[in-house]
Amino acid sequence: MALNATPQNTPGLFEGHAPRPLADRLRPETLEGIVGQDHLIGPEAPIGRMLAANSLVSHILWGPPGTGKTTIARLTADRTALHFEPVSAVFSGVAELRKIFDAARQRPTGGQGTLLFVDEIHRFNRAQQDAFLPVVEDGTVILVGATTENPSFELNPALLSRCRVLVLNRLDDAALESLLVRAESVERKPLNLTAEARSALKAMADGDGRYLLNLAETVWAADTAGDVDTAALASLVQRRAPLYDKGQESHYNLISALHKSLRGSDCDAGLYWLARMLSGGEDPHYIARRLTRFAVEDVGLADPNALTQAIAAWQAFERIGSPEGELALAQLVIYLASAPKSNAAYKALGAATQSARKTGSLAPPKHILNAPTRLMKDLGYGAGYAYDHDEEDSFSGQNYFPDGMPREAYYRPVERGFERDIRKRLDYWSRLRARRAQAGDPAPDDTEE
Repeated sequence: MALNATPQNTPGLFEGHAPRPLADRLRPETLEGIVGQDHLIGPEAPIGRMLAANSLVSHILWGPPGTGKTTIARLTADRTALHFEPVSAVFSGVAELRKIFDAARQRPTGGQGTLLFVDEIHRFNRAQQDAFLPVVEDGTVILVGATTENPSFELNPALLSRCRVLVLNRLDDAALESLLVRAESVERKPLNLTAEARSALKAMADGDGRYLLNLAETVWAADTAGDVDTAALASLVQRRAPLYDKGQESHYNLISALHKSLRGSDCDAGLYWLARMLSGGEDPHYIARRLTRFAVEDVGLADPNALTQAIAAWQAFERIGSPEGELALAQLVIYLASAPKSNAAYKALGAATQSARKTGSLAPPKHILNAPTRLMKDLGYGAGYAYDHDEEDSFSGQNYFPDGMPREAYYRPVERGFERDIRKRLDYWSRLRARRAQAGDPAPDDTEE
């Protein structure tokens, strides 16, 4: 249900009696009071420029919890004298939205527009999101949506095309410290924490300003004697799990970070991202599957043992289970990060696939086809096939590509790891093939390197 657009400083009937959380009391009253988002609200930033030009457009505020999405929307409405209409996608439906749209259509007659703020906009389904299209298109409302999820995955392309996407930053240490200083000013007393415990408190907030202030309020409420150290702080507050949704963007972001860390041969970063995924509740079988893929895609034949290690680690986890089996995954991460890298096999398959699609249904050359029937023999199947083991060097040099198709080189091994040896072998056979392609040329006096 839509909330009334009551100005922030208008007192309620019982406001003097109801305790207000510290985070609410510290809610900024001007855009300049918002910390950590200067890239959006500064004079030369997107919102700053829209306000300076008095030309607000619909936009989506995408960022982690506790970074100021709701506050930015409300203060933007205040700055532009728009009617602020906040709704939550958790509690509102299309019927409620239609009432809001009808009211918004009447306001221009009184000289006022409407800023419709939709919190958790990603929770609206596709049909509900479509309801915004006509009113955004004709300017009935300026839509400001807030979401913690990647709009590319959660919002309709048609709605996204009518809105700018503005990304809020996770609050860094400086921004969090600024909030703590403000809190101490409002409370008129310092947080009784050691320097290490103060740093730990900010780390526990994980970039969420609202959560940081809730933690600070918990510390003050404990009213302990003397400065609280890190160990005592841990017993005072409940540390929340890192933000991680196995079905949403963080799932893909973290596996991407793990994959790219291994590709960059950084085993320490790889172990960090592995730990982040495991502590976030990711399925270790999914991690094992992706690491096995990495073994063949990014290590490949530069170290053929990588695939063996990947399968062994996967099987070890399946047999041991969690948490003991997670050590096998950690060992695999270290092995893959430190292994020589080659994507030559990956690229070779891609190139061969392109050729296969281009050439269609070309038949194999008849000399490499079996001839189990008399008719097939009469048609030339198997005629002229040279059995390589009967040839000198066990190599005939015959053509195995379709007739009329030029020979292609798809696999190009790198000069790293075991692929150095593979390159030597391929070069050796290439020289033999070139010599024997010349009719009557004697076998070369080469030895395999």
